[in-house]
Amino acid sequence: MHFPGVFFDELFSKTAFIPPYHTTSARVNDEKINGEMFFKFGLAAGTYFKNLKKSKQIAVIAKDTRLSGYTLEPALVSGLASAGMHVFTLGPLPTNGLAMLTKKMKANLGIMITASHNPYYDNGLKLFGPDGLKLSDKIEKKIEKLIDSKITKNLTQPKNLGRVKRLEEASNEYIKILKKNFPNDFNLKGISIAIDCANGAGYKTAPVLFKSLGAKVYDVGVSPNGLNINDKCGSTFPKKIKALVSKKKVDLGISLDGDADRIIICDENAKVIDGDQIIAMLAKRWKRKKILKGGVIGTLMSNYELERFLKKEKIKFLRSNVGDRYVKEKMRKMNFNLGGEQSGHIILGKFATTGDGLLVALEVLFSLRKQKKASRLLNVFKPMPQILENVVVKNKEVLNNSHCKSAIKKANLMMGKKGRILVRKSGTEPKIRIMAESYDKNLILKCIKIIKSSIK
Repeated sequence: MHFPGVFFDELFSKTAFIPPYHTTSARVNDEKINGEMFFKFGLAAGTYFKNLKKSKQIAVIAKDTRLSGYTLEPALVSGLASAGMHVFTLGPLPTNGLAMLTKKMKANLGIMITASHNPYYDNGLKLFGPDGLKLSDKIEKKIEKLIDSKITKNLTQPKNLGRVKRLEEASNEYIKILKKNFPNDFNLKGISIAIDCANGAGYKTAPVLFKSLGAKVYDVGVSPNGLNINDKCGSTFPKKIKALVSKKKVDLGISLDGDADRIIICDENAKVIDGDQIIAMLAKRWKRKKILKGGVIGTLMSNYELERFLKKEKIKFLRSNVGDRYVKEKMRKMNFNLGGEQSGHIILGKFATTGDGLLVALEVLFSLRKQKKASRLLNVFKPMPQILENVVVKNKEVLNNSHCKSAIKKANLMMGKKGRILVRKSGTEPKIRIMAESYDKNLILKCIKIIKSSIK
């Protein structure tokens, strides 16, 4: 198969190198992720918003279930309050729940303490502004500059210290917001669901949400102990949800990641449905319902057959760099309201400002309400064979090595016009990710082997 000229010229004729996804997550108690740094960040953020001279500054904080959250959250709260900012803590809550409540509460800042799909020993921050959108780079840089200032300079007077309050009803408020996006009579009576919550931020909210709508729910990954988040469970380990779907013979399987902003689905036959298939189904449905705006934003990882399918449906498709940050930026720039990644991070711009596994699950279930089979609804196109290999490295700059560059060039020449190769640094882990896509599976394996060997 030959790919269309323009697309081939831009992507398939050479390996694409993409910058890592911007993130603050790293190993806990290293030089970046520790109590001292979180206090300094909180103090700097509180100082920045205090300097805006608005009458009242409010920060809202949520977290996933990592053990380190118990040390990092108090430090962050202390820093914010020491600058005079009032703080509301929400406890474990999905990332988009935090974004939604930041907007609803008209807070200056929303902070999610999470490392998403990473192991328990990592942690980090996701920052949101009062509009529920991720905080801009411009504001982040201004806050970072304040971190370098002397601590005593930014400490407020004792009478001006911020107050701190825990909101116990945050999860219920988030569920109410989710339900408001659907008709009042929407329910899941007669539908059975298996759900894997990854022992993460959605472990309480997800089962409660689906049960409240009348679904029969079987759950796993709902017993966090601080160390088992994403551990052989969740969207990065689909074997767990496949096994549960097969065992319970349910209509649909749902698998979330550690902060519940990603979703992977299983149909009733326990076949894994990735983000590309979900996006294809939603795009087709939204176009039919006349609620799709502009088109769809995918990434350089999006399967080539997704693009072909959308083209047949006369739906515009554009690619961004890998990472929800880049997807959202391009969605805003192009004024599109649907975008996402193969990994299951899907942004429903009609309803939310960032990825939300629960919201996507509800949208899929809303499409299933007429008792259609998930296998018919969600297997929209036949994907091109694609293999992703992750290589653990000590230094991700290994890609700049001439030996690696030579190997990548060699693999590219072998691939020719039969597919494409994508090599990139992971934004959240010490890994190099190698993806190859082609209808010639043996060619894929050979190309990956060449590149992998050069990295090792």
